[in-house]
Amino acid sequence: MRVLALDIGERRIGIAVSDPRGAIASPVCVLPAADVLANAPSWRRVLEDWEPELLVCGLPLTLGGEEGPQAVDISGKARAIAARCALPLEFCDERLSSAEAKRILHEQGLSEKDMRGKVDMVAASLFLQSWLDAGQTDRA
Repeated sequence: MRVLALDIGERRIGIAVSDPRGAIASPVCVLPAADVLANAPSWRRVLEDWEPELLVCGLPLTLGGEEGPQAVDISGKARAIAARCALPLEFCDERLSSAEAKRILHEQGLSEKDMRGKVDMVAASLFLQSWLDAGQTDRA
């Protein structure tokens, strides 16, 4: 089962995808949040190219594991996106995924400026990989 992951931010949405077996996550791209929310051609092209069967959206829980205002906002946007593209939706804890993505990109020698735009798709691939490793495709 191919899964598409979304790291939804205020301005950008990082996108990652699994392989067809649902075993390995890879970063895909970053799109303006407004484009994805409006079902713009760039977003529809991602859906056509990858043909996902499921969306997994990162949910920014608090360090205590609770849903704060940001998580409520993100889940509303994710539900709207999933409804527009008629795909089932699951949520995944994305705590600290952006920090880990920045660490990985920094280790690869990227500057803060060069990281901009890459962090979101790497973060999406990190939490998607965790979701896949936990065997979530078995219950989806």
